[in-house]
Amino acid sequence: HEAAGITVPIIPGLKPLTTKNQLIGLPRSFFLSIPEALSEAIHQAKDNAAAREVGIEWCLNQSRELMAHGVPCLHYYSMGKSESIRRVASGLF
Repeated sequence: HEAAGITVPIIPGLKPLTTKNQLIGLPRSFFLSIPEALSEAIHQAKDNAAAREVGIEWCLNQSRELMAHGVPCLHYYSMGKSESIRRVASGLF
């Protein structure tokens, strides 16, 4: 990142999706993109409980990938719903 002139750490922020409605609400509120494969998996979930499981699994996989590439730390957005973050952390450490 220093080659691009960035001299401060870049810390990835992750938010496990926990409801189907977040597919619409999060991009609208935070101007972010959700990967097509994740969007499809959430759409196929039969209910919000199943969507939460998909979101947690995706977050775990992305966290592992980032850590494998040497990212020194990760930030998780709980937005007042810490159970999914606890499960991600339990799966990682």
